Amino acid sequence: MSVRHPRLALRPGAQRRLRGGHPWVFSNEVAVDPTVKALPAGSVVSVTDAGGMLLGTAQFNPHTLIAARVLDTAADVAVDEGFFTGRLARALKMRDTLYPRPFYRLIHAEADGLPGMVIDRYDDVCVVQPNTAGMQAALPLIAAALTSLLKPRAIVLRGDSPARGLEGLAEDVRLFAGTLDGPVRVEENGAVFNADLIGGQKTGWFFDQRDNRAFMASLSKGATVVDFYTHTGGFAIAAAKAGAVHVTAVDRSQHALDLAAAAATENGVADRFTVTRGEVYGVLEQAASRGETWQVVIADPPAFVKSKKDLKASLQGYRKLARLCAAATAPGGWLFIASCSHNAPLEEFSAAVARGLHDAGRAGRIVKTSGAGADHPVHPMLPESAYLKALTFALD
Repeated sequence: MSVRHPRLALRPGAQRRLRGGHPWVFSNEVAVDPTVKALPAGSVVSVTDAGGMLLGTAQFNPHTLIAARVLDTAADVAVDEGFFTGRLARALKMRDTLYPRPFYRLIHAEADGLPGMVIDRYDDVCVVQPNTAGMQAALPLIAAALTSLLKPRAIVLRGDSPARGLEGLAEDVRLFAGTLDGPVRVEENGAVFNADLIGGQKTGWFFDQRDNRAFMASLSKGATVVDFYTHTGGFAIAAAKAGAVHVTAVDRSQHALDLAAAAATENGVADRFTVTRGEVYGVLEQAASRGETWQVVIADPPAFVKSKKDLKASLQGYRKLARLCAAATAPGGWLFIASCSHNAPLEEFSAAVARGLHDAGRAGRIVKTSGAGADHPVHPMLPESAYLKALTFALD
């Protein structure tokens, strides 16, 4: 089914990237006229080149640097409930092939054909995070498609990402549909966890670290482990389940630590599990003053680099974190450190961490460089969207 959308014409020559498969149109590529300026943020448009040749269907925001985000390479596509059901069904088929249980990122923005939209699935509960005006406007259609396809008992709206401010969107966190009576259960790698989908960080759980948690757990049998920025205990519980002698989970949020402690009990590892509330740098400095070390040190901090202008200062933060973590790693131990800042390129992040290890007087080898799990696919024309990067070191 097709409809006629308003036309968004590009400047002469500006169509090349779009024709090459790139999913974005930048504001300086648009031939702006009063009609275009008057379009509401989030409008569905059909993009044309300067000569009027149709190039695709997109969502448009006249107030942002990324002015249009492509939904389909065909023009005048009906962006209705059926459209979103199709995209969701395609994404669902892939995830159900990858994972035996329904706990995963279901929609990962451009890579799944819904630019600016994130949807995480917790069995019969879904969390939607619309980060663009277009996806915010389409939220009722997306919720209807989710309901038709999965029949969730609850849909949670997490409209609190920094990207929404750039789109002119207000913060909006609430139960969008259904009923929810507290934290939900998460199953991952043979362990169970608790996620607070409304009051927790981001969408309540970080599915992107699934594979990295499994890898670090495989190194933890018989070891002492510390998990900095533990949130609700993802790395820590996995390590304890794998046979760690003792695990310390560190976070500044008491609420998150309470959920982690409850998960330790549920998984039968509470006797080898301790939570510590505090700022990570302070806890690390206190450990250094006591000469305390662990055989496995894990640091998965929140995004340091909020924007490109913060990169230099944030790289210094990663360097300091690496120095302190290296000092806390026992001889012959393992150090895992990650960055979820898409504005921190892997090369620069790696260099900052290497300098931190040198500052601590530690030598070692990178045994694994990794990213997000398979439920966080990357659009082939947006390699920079592979935001998560992690380094695992074997330290001398």
